[in-house]
Amino acid sequence: MAAKRKKKNSKGVLIVLVLVLVYGIYFVSTGKDPLGLLDETNTPIPAPVYETTGGGDWWEVYFADPVYKNDPSQIEGTIAENLIARIDGAQQSIHVASFEFDLTPVAEALIRAHERGVDVRWVTDDEHGIDADEDLDRGQFEMLEDAGIEIVDDQRGALMHNKFWIFDGQTVWTGSTNITVSGIFNQDNNVIVIDSVELAAMYEREFEEMWNGEFGPRSTSTVDQQSLVIDDTPIQVLFSSEDDVIEHILPYVQNAQSSIRFYAFSFTHDDLGAAMRERDSAGVDVMGVFEKTGSSTEYSELGDMYCSGMKVRRDGNPGFLHHKVIVVDDEIVVTGSLNFSDNANTSNDENVIVITNKDIAALYLQEFERLWAQASDPAPDKFECK
Repeated sequence: MAAKRKKKNSKGVLIVLVLVLVYGIYFVSTGKDPLGLLDETNTPIPAPVYETTGGGDWWEVYFADPVYKNDPSQIEGTIAENLIARIDGAQQSIHVASFEFDLTPVAEALIRAHERGVDVRWVTDDEHGIDADEDLDRGQFEMLEDAGIEIVDDQRGALMHNKFWIFDGQTVWTGSTNITVSGIFNQDNNVIVIDSVELAAMYEREFEEMWNGEFGPRSTSTVDQQSLVIDDTPIQVLFSSEDDVIEHILPYVQNAQSSIRFYAFSFTHDDLGAAMRERDSAGVDVMGVFEKTGSSTEYSELGDMYCSGMKVRRDGNPGFLHHKVIVVDDEIVVTGSLNFSDNANTSNDENVIVITNKDIAALYLQEFERLWAQASDPAPDKFECK
């Protein structure tokens, strides 16, 4: 089940109570129930795919927990429904840098935005984006182009692997979620949405670089201009491959004092793995969940961590655990599109956001606990420990 985490709002509760009272008075006086809310025979509404459980004034966090259905028209209660609402609410611009795309309802929402004068532009990968549009059940990019929406792809061997959206130059939507049937319905994913003109400007700068053909190492690093503080919350933004992202992530791990939690689709980066093993041996409580696909190969960090006695498991989702998340000392969250690999760090176009906020970290830790509970210990015969 996908979870929307949003802070409870006392004013909102009061408004709802007033509306309920007014509706009740209307029903008593007229006997009419136009919304069917008081009809005992009314068909129950299915449980939503996300719940409202936590958040802040300027941020929201969503988790796309798998529901294993493959009908892209059934988006009620999913991350995609929230995304469409944001698209429908955009007034000036929607700039997208996203790896894959096959959700027709989202394409239709973007076309509606374009038709009302919103500047809609999309940067994607060539092989997995534009070229894949010819595959079965695809064609959503063609829908956009036929409507007059411009699309740019990277035209290179490495990946344009971002998954970020910028709305009206003031809201950033980013995380691990591809806007695909699999990404929404079958995978474990996360999205964080932040309202900040300053943060949006950082992402806009990266978007415009790619729009103008600056992909991968050709892109200009502005890492010294990619930090800000919102309501006492430090935020750092990193773009691959120009910013050497993992080199900037390493100090957060190396300076961990009490705990590290991670859950990752692909974890093959030796330096990052070594830093976590060192912290574990120093007494820091380190736990991690690996996507099971590929985790038993010689390239994965799972084997070395398992053999060193670390608490690590393989995911139990029949689909993919697609997160790329690290939580340090219950307050620092590292998330984004970047898998913990050399290729992601040195070749791809990726983004990572590092946020120091205990409330946000608590939600990502809650997701870790859910994943850990359904994960399983590695089979001992998979590794030859020395």
